[in-house]
Amino acid sequence: MFHAISEPDIDAFFAMLVQRRASAFMTVSDPLFLASRQRIAALANLNKVPAIYDVRAYTEVGGLMSYGPSMTDAFRQAGVYAGRILGGEKPGDLPVVQPTKFQFVINLKTAKALSLTLPASMLATADEVIE
Repeated sequence: MFHAISEPDIDAFFAMLVQRRASAFMTVSDPLFLASRQRIAALANLNKVPAIYDVRAYTEVGGLMSYGPSMTDAFRQAGVYAGRILGGEKPGDLPVVQPTKFQFVINLKTAKALSLTLPASMLATADEVIE
C-alpha cells in the first residue's frame, strides 16, 4: 500500500511502480487523486501499468477501467436525505445509507493503447464501454 498526500507523492508512486515492475494498481477515493485524475491516468498509460479506479471520472479522461458507486444514485440518495431533513426529521434519527448501485466502466481505447485484450465476458458485464 502506498499513501500519497501531495502531487510529488504521485510522481514518487509511479517511480516506485516502474521500479518494482508492478503489473497493475488500484486507487481508492481521495480528493487529491480525483483532482489529479488526468495526470494519474496519463502516467499509468505512459508507464504501461493497467489500473482500476473507484469512479467513472477516471475512465472519462483515459483511465483503463473503474468500478464504484454510481454518483448519480449517490446524489439522488443525498437529495432524499436532504428532503427528509428539510421535512423535519432529525439527521441523527435517519438510517445510514450505503450505495446500492455500482458502475463498471471500461475504456476500450485505453485497453488497446496498453495492448490489452479484454475478455468478451468482461466487456459484456460492463455498464459502459468507452470507445
